[in-house]
Amino acid sequence: MSEYDHEPIRGLPGHLPEGEQILWQGTPEWRTLARTALHTRLIGVYFVLLVALAFASGSIGGAIATGIAGMLGIGLLMLFAWGVERTTVYTLTNRRIVLRIGVALNKCVNLPLKQIGAADLNLRGNGFGDIALTLTGTHRIGYAMLWPHARPWKFSRVQPMLRAIPDAETVAAKLARATASVVDIDRIAPAETAPAKSPGMTEAVA
Repeated sequence: MSEYDHEPIRGLPGHLPEGEQILWQGTPEWRTLARTALHTRLIGVYFVLLVALAFASGSIGGAIATGIAGMLGIGLLMLFAWGVERTTVYTLTNRRIVLRIGVALNKCVNLPLKQIGAADLNLRGNGFGDIALTLTGTHRIGYAMLWPHARPWKFSRVQPMLRAIPDAETVAAKLARATASVVDIDRIAPAETAPAKSPGMTEAVA
């Protein structure tokens, strides 16, 4: 028995209202999440450099201790990423996006499609990617509450993020179609290309 057994629908706190339909559900892939959100590769390189410096200075014991500390640290980050995968469900309906998140403390964040002013797709390789959402109007979503499901360094205007999702371009297209029916939005596009402005939503992929 788990804390999610009470959910009437996986990833949702209650039954869907009449007329609302689930268009997609997904979870972060923990290896991609660890690499892109928790920066395990960069941290690994950092510890390799520290070990090399310790060896160069003749401190064999220091090099061994540094190597063990690095492996433990990266192991903990990867364990956390695995926990995020196990506890997170992203849901897209024809009316909203719901983020069921929280490794230690479970919470659900509802984002009505009409409050999404822009979306940016950042491809991460092998079909995985992140979709960052810019919200319109005022909201009380805190960065710490969302992390790691938040765009980095956006503290004053927090941007919720669908992290490390598989088949990200297809999900972006589904979001584009769903949002086009309720609100104008910037074109969903890979982060390395500037989104084109338009009076309506244009899909990221054909």
